Amino acid sequence: MSETTESAEREDQDQPVPPRLRRTRITIITIATVVSVLSVLLVLAAWRDDWLISSDKGTTSAEVLSAGRLRSAVTFVTPDGVTQNPKLGVLYPTKLTVGERINVEYSRSDPDLVRVAGRDARVAIIPALSVIVVVWAVALPLLWLLRRIRRRDAERGAPAATA
Repeated sequence: MSETTESAEREDQDQPVPPRLRRTRITIITIATVVSVLSVLLVLAAWRDDWLISSDKGTTSAEVLSAGRLRSAVTFVTPDGVTQNPKLGVLYPTKLTVGERINVEYSRSDPDLVRVAGRDARVAIIPALSVIVVVWAVALPLLWLLRRIRRRDAERGAPAATA
């Protein structure tokens, strides 16, 4: 790096950040970080649910009562003859159709915790990573733009937009 670039960066860092730009930058970073953390927690929760099912697994056939991309309702009968209709639906419900008979795995100690047989938390990884990538793909250019605005205002010698 040249001396001029280094000294310009030092001068840029010496300039106080206007409150509006600072708050905007903090808000963008906070939102992107919170969404990223929530995405990771979603995958961890899915793994936890899978572990709970696998630790006390029962397998049976179920009928799909309603089918949606995010939630599908099923009903199944446990070996003790009790009909179960999980309140939160079935985990990993993609590509199900109403009336379809599917194999499900459930936690015998908590029959409301049920997933489509053969599916697990791995199906949640790609959507979660996609959300993280998109959030930061939006946040980083915005942060870069805020930095350019700050530098432009510093070069003019005028205070940047203040609140």
